[in-house]
Amino acid sequence: MYDLVEWFMELRASGWRRQLWSLVEGKQVLEIGVGTGASLRHHPSGARIVAIDISERMLLRARRKAERLGVGSTLMLGDAQELPFADDSFDSVISSFVFCSIPDPLLGLREARRVLRPGGRLLLLEHVLSERPVLRQLMRWMDPIASRISGAHIDRATVATVEEAGFVDVETIDRSLDVVKQITAYSP
Repeated sequence: MYDLVEWFMELRASGWRRQLWSLVEGKQVLEIGVGTGASLRHHPSGARIVAIDISERMLLRARRKAERLGVGSTLMLGDAQELPFADDSFDSVISSFVFCSIPDPLLGLREARRVLRPGGRLLLLEHVLSERPVLRQLMRWMDPIASRISGAHIDRATVATVEEAGFVDVETIDRSLDVVKQITAYSP
């Protein structure tokens, strides 16, 4: 089922991922939630990229894809809620459709801020709870079904959570009907 959902999402998301990766700054980059490697083709060659995922099965598929694509990024097991890196380790942290699926997104975002250097850039592509009243209610009704099918909670106020985690200069770009947003923020 995951493959079918991922294939459908990638019809739209591939271009969004490319745009998100074009905003990466610095030489040390962390990708949280590499999954099966949908973003690997967008990894810039001039940076040292560490990409983590909590699932060994996903990492195995990502490693195969990285090998096929000739991508030299480091792929490793890791939990967004307990990042295995020292404070101030990365210039950019990037993630696509991950904080909608982890158990405690606030904890994960605080961890992202911890490992970012001061002034470091956070780049997210996420499902978010719509601000449109009818769509908002529909998303709340649909969330139990969506989370069972894909693991994604589509009813999270992710932009507010980014701010609560201590990031500054938070900006968003609506990518799809106010339910998918590109979020850019900075570590203070």
